[in-house]
Amino acid sequence: MKLLSKIVATFLGVGYFPVAPGSVTSLIVVLLYKFYLYKLAWPHYLLIVFLIFLAGVFASTRYSSELNRKDPRKIVIDEATGQLLVFFRMSEMSQDWLFLLAGFLLFRFFDIIKPYPIRKVETLPKGWGIMMDDIVAAVYAGIIINLYLLIKGY
Repeated sequence: MKLLSKIVATFLGVGYFPVAPGSVTSLIVVLLYKFYLYKLAWPHYLLIVFLIFLAGVFASTRYSSELNRKDPRKIVIDEATGQLLVFFRMSEMSQDWLFLLAGFLLFRFFDIIKPYPIRKVETLPKGWGIMMDDIVAAVYAGIIINLYLLIKGY
């Protein structure tokens, strides 16, 4: 079970990337979305995000306890989940690289800057705090990108 938690928490080992593992994880998710995940019906897409979220809470709780750290850099399943959530319900017309890059940059911005209530949510216990701060960052980024798309008629 320890090995499985480590694999999930590090997003198949991407968390061991030496430079900016959270950003690398988010970029991988952008590519997965661009070339495959956008095709999924929204209920299936949301189910995948939800299941990854639950697995992330469990795995990050176990792995952070094993490392004896509150939110280690190696745990990047939270970035994967958050980046997936940013693209939830984006229209097929918005699959242009510009919109995907904007979604990536907005998510990373909110995840790094942590405006209210992201920093507060981060204090939730164990894996809940690790995962939820990225969920809130994703909601902020998703609202902005989807509002822009709505206004522009995509």
